[in-house]
Amino acid sequence: MQAKGSKLLASALSEAAPTPFWTDRPERPSSTDPLTTATDADLAVIGGGYSGLWTALLAKERDPGLDVVLIESGLCGHAASGRNGGFCAASLTHGLANGVDRFPDEIDDLERLGRKNLDEIESAIRRYDIDCDFERTGEMEVATAPHELEWLRESHDAAVDLGYRSELLDAQGAQNMVHSPTYLGGRWDRDGVAMLDPARLAWGLRRACLKKGVRIFEGTPVQRISKTQGALDLHTPHGEVRAPRVALCTSAFQGPLAKVSRHVVPVYDYALMTEPLTAQQLESIGWADRMGLGDASYRFHYYRLTSDNRILFGGYDAIYHFGSKIAPGLECNESTFETLAQHFFQTFPQLDGLRFTHRWGGIIDTCGRFCAFFGSAFKGKLAYAAGYTGLGVGATRFGAEVMLDRLWNLDTERTRLRMVRSRPLPLPPEPLRSAGIHLTRWSMARADAHQGRRNLWLKTMELTGLGFDS
Repeated sequence: MQAKGSKLLASALSEAAPTPFWTDRPERPSSTDPLTTATDADLAVIGGGYSGLWTALLAKERDPGLDVVLIESGLCGHAASGRNGGFCAASLTHGLANGVDRFPDEIDDLERLGRKNLDEIESAIRRYDIDCDFERTGEMEVATAPHELEWLRESHDAAVDLGYRSELLDAQGAQNMVHSPTYLGGRWDRDGVAMLDPARLAWGLRRACLKKGVRIFEGTPVQRISKTQGALDLHTPHGEVRAPRVALCTSAFQGPLAKVSRHVVPVYDYALMTEPLTAQQLESIGWADRMGLGDASYRFHYYRLTSDNRILFGGYDAIYHFGSKIAPGLECNESTFETLAQHFFQTFPQLDGLRFTHRWGGIIDTCGRFCAFFGSAFKGKLAYAAGYTGLGVGATRFGAEVMLDRLWNLDTERTRLRMVRSRPLPLPPEPLRSAGIHLTRWSMARADAHQGRRNLWLKTMELTGLGFDS
């Protein structure tokens, strides 16, 4: 397929604002006041993304009289929770295949709990009247290379064995669903994924927390944690919170607990958003069922329609910076944006001339097993969850339940899971960390170019239980 010229790509990107589409809205809430005093609480939550918001909200649902304080360094939902693709998956294990490989003895339970978790997210959205364009349309994974067809069949067979509604499509069937000449086949998971507006979900959870009486202090980074009599002190620039129970929900950001950071890699992921499609443009691509889309490559793309018929197109590059560097300047990568635009028009050549209105990036908290891990510190006074690897829109609610179970020493089906009791191997320090990640990215690109054949490095990584993904 002929590549689109660089001048045409530059024209398509020329008016794209370097900011997340989801948060570039007038209804973005004003921040609360930062913490400026010392205060006590029954539960302190560090981090105001999905993980922290669900933890605070569920704690109040369990015990309305609980005094909950949530501390956020910026504005709730400003990071990964407000700039992702808006795919809310039932899977707790970054997909069924990863779950079967890592937790074969409990995959049935993990899948059942994941589907229940997605149902409960939908119920909470309705209960709290959160306007976030929730659509339970499912997701179609497409093959764009011949070797990926067998992968789709394996995924389909595993899904059917669990009783899920899965449709396996040949090239014509996939192209009838969505009109792209690149599709060689597809698999439609009808029930396991919902589409939503991620920022509005975060803002709705924040509003629900405030109505429940959660005290939220934004613009308040936690600089360190210290032990005190029967509690923990959270030290911020201008105040302190003392609480007997603390939930650490900082995702890929360096938090005040080093043991978490040893297992997490911050990976930059990028996305584009188009202008709204006209009725004629929408008809030219089909997509009447509005499911999320993703290709089956190692270096995959994800894309979906918004409520006003824009197309979000992201993924492919998963970029790590030496020393786990995180900085605002890394949220824009013009080379990656051009690559994504090129791939977009290869996928939908009939949309030639469409322009992009937004381009942005953000970090994902990747870990070696591609799905969340859990732990505690300070003799059980602090619980944490991290490593969601891009599927945190849904799985963070489950993680919040796990943290609350552990903080109150509850023996539940969740806390008995091997997935919850085990942790991935820690990642090596620099420079080995950076060298290993870059070698893995090179190997994944090579596998995509050679019929999916994994080289010795990827096979070794698989045997040791380590990996790299977004």
